[in-house]
Amino acid sequence: MRSELDDLSLVTAAQGGDRNALDRLLRRHFDRMHAVCRRITGNEADAADAAQEAMIAVVRGIARFDGRSTFATWAYRIATNASLDELRRRRRRPQLAGRERDDHDHGPRPAPEPIDHDADLRIQHLADRFDLDAALAALPEDFRLPVVLRDVADLDYAEIAEALDIPIGTVKSR
Repeated sequence: MRSELDDLSLVTAAQGGDRNALDRLLRRHFDRMHAVCRRITGNEADAADAAQEAMIAVVRGIARFDGRSTFATWAYRIATNASLDELRRRRRRPQLAGRERDDHDHGPRPAPEPIDHDADLRIQHLADRFDLDAALAALPEDFRLPVVLRDVADLDYAEIAEALDIPIGTVKSR
């Protein structure tokens, strides 16, 4: 509740031209917006592009934010749309068959990593994240978006319904 009030005062100030307020809003919500983009797009490069586009859209659209939803709901919806746009662009781009590499490149190779005793734990964590990302990517978009907005953006069912413009019962069933 406190952050909603803080967001509201920051939005009001940002709409009045206060760049510091806008900067604070963007910094406050960037990590979650990026996480939403990452979960929807499935890779870091596309997520970074989508998050950047989402932030630009927030800056351009802050004057039109009317408070019908929380700022967070509005911003995460923008991040969701930017991610979906990025997925559409990705589908139009030709896919490379593999890593492009010149077979004649015999340049220096990186030095081997030093032995890390916690590597097994990190590898397991990465494997778990990979499995989760793969499972999310396998879900149809209509099912993936509510899961991401609930578990990554921490929106409640009503906020997800509003952000996706679907009935709350549909959100709960997905």
